[in-house]
Amino acid sequence: MQNKLPVVVLTLGDPAGIGSELIARLLDKHAVCELANVVIAGDQWLWEHGQQIANVRVPTITVDSFDDVRARSNQDVPAFLPMQTIHARDVKMGQVSPLNGQSVLKVLDACMDATLAGHVDAICFAPLNKQAMKMGGMKHEDELHHFAEHLGVTGYFCEFNTLGNLWTSRISSHVPLKDVAQYLSKERIEQASELIYKALLASGFETPKIAIAAFNPHGGDGGSCGREEIDIIAPAVASLQAREWPTEVPFHGPFPADTIFLKAQAGEYQAIVTMYHDQGQIAIKLLGFSRGVTVQGGLPIPITTPAHGTAYDIAGQGKASVEATWQAFQIASRMGKTWRK
Repeated sequence: MQNKLPVVVLTLGDPAGIGSELIARLLDKHAVCELANVVIAGDQWLWEHGQQIANVRVPTITVDSFDDVRARSNQDVPAFLPMQTIHARDVKMGQVSPLNGQSVLKVLDACMDATLAGHVDAICFAPLNKQAMKMGGMKHEDELHHFAEHLGVTGYFCEFNTLGNLWTSRISSHVPLKDVAQYLSKERIEQASELIYKALLASGFETPKIAIAAFNPHGGDGGSCGREEIDIIAPAVASLQAREWPTEVPFHGPFPADTIFLKAQAGEYQAIVTMYHDQGQIAIKLLGFSRGVTVQGGLPIPITTPAHGTAYDIAGQGKASVEATWQAFQIASRMGKTWRK
C-alpha cells in the first residue's frame, strides 16, 4: 500500500517567515505519512530551526535526490532532501530579503523539475513572500505566473482558494481594481469555470456544482447598473450549460456577489467563479482565515499552499497555527493521487 501513496514534497517557505515552524508542526501533529510518501526539501539548518521554534522533534530519513523517495523501503516517516540555498547568518527573522527570495525560487524550481520528471506527484509549499521573490529575481507578478512559465504552460491558469468544501476561482487576480472590467470575457469565464470543475473532480468531489458570480451590484439590475452580466457573463454560463459534462450540468448563474456565498455556505454549491480578487477573497477569509488554502490551477502538476502569508510579525515566536497547512497538504495528497494515476 505504501508504494501506491503519492509522493508529496513539502517546502519550508521563506526562511524569515513561519514556514519551517509550520512544516515541523504539521509533521508532528498529523499522520501525514498515512496519506502520502512525504519528502521535505530545504536547508538543513532551516529545518532544524523550524523544529526548535515549534518545540518538536520529527524523525526523518535523509535522501540524496528526489528519485530516491518513491523507492525507499521505509515510508512511515518523512524523507528529507537537504538543499543548500541560503546561510543562516544571512537570514533576519521577519525581514524581507532578496536572498530569501532566491532561496525560495531555487527550492520551488527543483521541486517542479522533480515533478515533471515523475519523481514527485504534488507540491505543498510553505508561505513565501512575493516582494522577496521579486527582489531575488522573479520576473512575474506572483508565484503562479512563475510556475506557469517554468512548466511551459500556454493555456489558461488561475488561483483557486478553498475553505473546506468551498472553492473559488477568479477571472482576474493581482491587478488594479480600475482595470478589472477589461479582463472580463466570455472565453475567460468559460476557461476558469471548466478549470475549477476539473480540479474539484481531481480533488474527490463526485458531482460538483459551481456558481458564477455577477460583476456589478445587484447583478447589474437588468442593465441599469452595468451590462457585463447581459453581454458577457450570462452568455458564458449559457455556453457552459449547453456542453456535455461527465456529471449533471454543473454551472449556474450569474448570481449577485453579495448573496452568492450564502448559497454556497448552505451547501448548494461547492465552488464559485468570481470576477476579481476581493470579490471572493473577503468572503473566504471571513468564513475561515486560518483554514484557507490556495491551489494553483491550470498547471500540469498539483501545487497547493496555505492561503495566509509568511506572518513576519510572529516569525520565530512559536505562535503559528498549522491548520491551513494541514488542509493544503490533504488537498495536495488527494490531487497527487489522481495525478499519479
